[in-house]
Amino acid sequence: MPQAQSGPRVIVVGAGVVGCSIAFHLARMGAQAAVFDKGPICAGMTARSGALVRMHYTFAPEADLAWKSLTYFENWPRMVGGRCGFVPTGFAVVVGPENGHKLRANVAMLKSIGVETDLLEPDLLQKIEPAARVDDLGLAAYEPRSGYADPVATTEAFAAAAQKLGASFTLNTPIAALATNAGRAAGVTDVSGKTHHADFVCIAAGPWTDTLLAPFGLKIGLKPERAQIAFFRKSPALRHCIFIDTIAGSYFRPHGDDLTMAGFGALHPDTQTDPDSFKQSNDAEFIEAARARLARRIPAMKDAPFVRGHAGIYDVSPDARAAIGPIAAIPGLYVAAGFSGTGFKTSPAVGAAMAELIVSGKSGTADLTPFSFERFAAGELIHTPNEYTMGAGFGHTL
Repeated sequence: MPQAQSGPRVIVVGAGVVGCSIAFHLARMGAQAAVFDKGPICAGMTARSGALVRMHYTFAPEADLAWKSLTYFENWPRMVGGRCGFVPTGFAVVVGPENGHKLRANVAMLKSIGVETDLLEPDLLQKIEPAARVDDLGLAAYEPRSGYADPVATTEAFAAAAQKLGASFTLNTPIAALATNAGRAAGVTDVSGKTHHADFVCIAAGPWTDTLLAPFGLKIGLKPERAQIAFFRKSPALRHCIFIDTIAGSYFRPHGDDLTMAGFGALHPDTQTDPDSFKQSNDAEFIEAARARLARRIPAMKDAPFVRGHAGIYDVSPDARAAIGPIAAIPGLYVAAGFSGTGFKTSPAVGAAMAELIVSGKSGTADLTPFSFERFAAGELIHTPNEYTMGAGFGHTL
């Protein structure tokens, strides 16, 4: 039987990996967590995620969230329960000579917060990754503990653990509006007109977040961006780690023993996309481009057969980094959205930090103030001095 909770009532809008992580951590702290979603658990971008688990960012607070989340993925049965499907493969980010000084600075920053990572000259990377082409590299950074996980299993495990602790899930129930009382968040109203009351509300609704904020004159400024991934057949004898290739403009990872998953940013980033109605299958143009970019780094994949693939919607913020924390204009209202494709790998620490912030007013897991919602209206977007020059069409910086 679920545990009875006596803490504050908190509604979480969104049952993706971030929303389910927040619910789990809220319930663990004794809060009465209630999750609402317009579809089933893990119905949005989470299920279409590439599900990389890596720490390399150019923004230290983001790297810190990923680093603290790694502990969960490595110790999932003990820390959450169930399974997340984490497979450690190692991870490399490779750069050309023009980005070498930035990579050195970023690795030093990552080491300063505890990330296990090292700089590698091209010849040393090839000893670790013999299938990789390295003659066009300036430098690489390598994380031996990184890998990938199963995004659906991860989300479902968070949800199941939350329910065991007393959290409730109301699914296939779209939320029409936020409810307020005397200017404070007081719950949500669903499409049937029923209002569900709460002491706090947290919106983790991905690209639908701004729609809920709009009646209050608030927004992150999210751009729904259609992003694709494709799976290619490989020989089981061909081994490679996860790569982010800033030269070719791609990322890829193994998937089991006989597949490689590859992707990059939006194929046509200027195209407006409706998150409720979009083409979910791959474009032929994308498949060819993804294979070509993959083959630039792993030449043996030049003629790799396409097996399957899909598209999903990123909720891209104006600076491609998330808004995480309270919304000052409406006391009791919190947001965790705009992850721009980075939400999966940071979701455990984001959930812990958000639950602490909501229940106790202060987060001990991580400092969320750098991700302030108010930075968008103030025009104080996040830009780091060592962002990489990315390969054409990659989409986002790191």
